[in-house]
Amino acid sequence: MNGGVGEVTAAPAGPLPQLEWKFSQVFGERTAGEEVQEVDIISAIEFDKSGDHLATGDRGGRVVLFERTDTKEHGGSRKDLERTDYPVSRHPEFRYKTEFQSHEPEFDYLKSLEIEEKINKIRWCQTANGALFLLSTNDKTIKFWKVQEKKVKKLSEMNMDLAKSTGNGNIVSSSVSSSQSSYLTNGGCSDKSFSIPSNEFSFPPGGIPSLRLPVVAVTSYETSLTARCRRVYAHAHDYHINSISSNSDGETFVSADDLRINLWNLEISNQSFNIVDVKPANMEDLTEVITSAEFHPTHCNTLAYSSSKGSIRLIDLRQSALCDTHCKLFEEQEAPGSRSFFTEIIASISDIKFGKEGRYILSRDYMTLKLWDINMDSGPVSTFQVHEYLRPKLCDLYENDSIFDKFECCLSGDGQRVATGSYSNLFRVFGAVDGSTEATTLEASKNPMRRQVQTPSRPSRSLSSITRVVRRGAESPGVDANGNSFDFTTKLLHLAWHPSENSIACAAANSLYMYYA
Repeated sequence: MNGGVGEVTAAPAGPLPQLEWKFSQVFGERTAGEEVQEVDIISAIEFDKSGDHLATGDRGGRVVLFERTDTKEHGGSRKDLERTDYPVSRHPEFRYKTEFQSHEPEFDYLKSLEIEEKINKIRWCQTANGALFLLSTNDKTIKFWKVQEKKVKKLSEMNMDLAKSTGNGNIVSSSVSSSQSSYLTNGGCSDKSFSIPSNEFSFPPGGIPSLRLPVVAVTSYETSLTARCRRVYAHAHDYHINSISSNSDGETFVSADDLRINLWNLEISNQSFNIVDVKPANMEDLTEVITSAEFHPTHCNTLAYSSSKGSIRLIDLRQSALCDTHCKLFEEQEAPGSRSFFTEIIASISDIKFGKEGRYILSRDYMTLKLWDINMDSGPVSTFQVHEYLRPKLCDLYENDSIFDKFECCLSGDGQRVATGSYSNLFRVFGAVDGSTEATTLEASKNPMRRQVQTPSRPSRSLSSITRVVRRGAESPGVDANGNSFDFTTKLLHLAWHPSENSIACAAANSLYMYYA
């Protein structure tokens, strides 16, 4: 892809070498035959902008944080280490940091509706004063969390020697006793003889003695992580929240449900502004719903949202308070004669992501990944077939509801590769630059290349004067990429790409797998 905007550097000429992916780590690995608890299944994954922290959410309403360890060994950032003679770790390594209960199950008595605690999305916010901030949401309620390290004093002794405690000064007490046996350990007094009403206070004979406090000897400080809910943003969505996105201005974020997108200020939890409303006057006229919304990574006024009809709309928040009219519409024209009962279902976009520079948008529908240039609304720049061999099985997928599964997608930090998940705990990595035929199939296991097929992808073909490419992997109908029968019950819906390195984190049921190249 050739860059046409000054802020984006052109992709390097010539095809990229295919990456060789290796297993790095796994958290929550299952033993053979172990049954997975529903509440432990991971439902959201997100790296922060620095790549030093990773957050996961699960169906039990918990948020688990991981921190990077390979840059902390020498006490500096990766860029600092590159300027020194310290050897840099060959790939990012993470360790468990902390976890907290973000959401609890609730019940809406007005609608007789049970609200499950499952975490739908997690988004990181800007850090401040060494504290981490993130947003998490279930179907109805968004919460703003602050995670901070606190030093706790570790006491070695509490000295009650009177000779040492008199140095604490003379402090007036409203309850004084002359007998030392009546002092309680918490500083109170059991003797009621000097309980004096506030209006009739008089000094006891001889004056008030010194308040005797213990002398505390601190030997060390223990560091503990505390997660505190700073804000709760509730009662703003009639339908289930499908996405949240934090803004580059560091002050606002959006939340989207099927029919509306709301704009929030992080500091104001009791008020939001409805900026997109696609609800018709008559619900029988409803033809499409909102499926995902994402802020531009650098332009705080630009927002993209996708629909169930396979279109992406770009809106400018400066145009009007209610952004029902879009400034750009991205959709692919339907090929004549290709329409079927499943056409609209599989066209629904389940996830969109901006590239790091904001020039490109990646979208995922049921069968494909599409890469869009925001300067070209005539069609996608590239289309990647994720599991084309499932097309003959769409009827079976419809009957078992698998056709409604919502797969996420992600881009590499340099924008040269894209990735998304599939069934049988597989995920696919594609080269996104001109001339690349990279189409790698990996399995979420300790041997990711086990399911890899060494057959080359079909060469890219030009569809018009502007390069649009269609790349496919193996297309054996009824079987997966390795000739095995397909397992619809094990699906890899959630994954994230490290913002600066070739490292991918993905969720297979309750296990978090990490790979590097």
